[in-house]
Amino acid sequence: MRVNVHVNGVRETVDDVWEGESLLYLLRERMGLPGSKNACEQGECGSCTVYLDGVPACSCLVAAGQAHERSVRTVEGLATATGTADRLDPVQQAFVETGAVQCGFCTPGLIVQAHDLIERNPEPTDAEIREALAGNLCRCTGYEKILDAVRVAARRKAAAQ
Repeated sequence: MRVNVHVNGVRETVDDVWEGESLLYLLRERMGLPGSKNACEQGECGSCTVYLDGVPACSCLVAAGQAHERSVRTVEGLATATGTADRLDPVQQAFVETGAVQCGFCTPGLIVQAHDLIERNPEPTDAEIREALAGNLCRCTGYEKILDAVRVAARRKAAAQ
């Protein structure tokens, strides 16, 4: 089957997509976008979270064919191209600055989910941050640096408005 999908603002066509292929596989293996991680393949860990038509979704649970003629934004798509380099999204930058990235496996999903939270609520409480990230598992950090990163990014967004 042929899948036409808008990925990070670019219309892409992928041929020979098989019926059981996931959006995660399509993104990573066919389109060369390795940001979303393949961890549980059951929608339990959040490592593969992407935006699907503006809503966070576990790409391991979405059949590639379901993305036909839809919009997907990955963690790579959060950065802004500026000439020869990409400028990190403020959430991505905050994760780097606060040391919220350890092994990095959970990071893309956490960043997409945190980005969504801050877009909807520029000044989230700690309880709201924890609730928004509840579907994303991390085995390395103990979450405190992740929470710090979201707080930093939220403060910067609020100050910029």
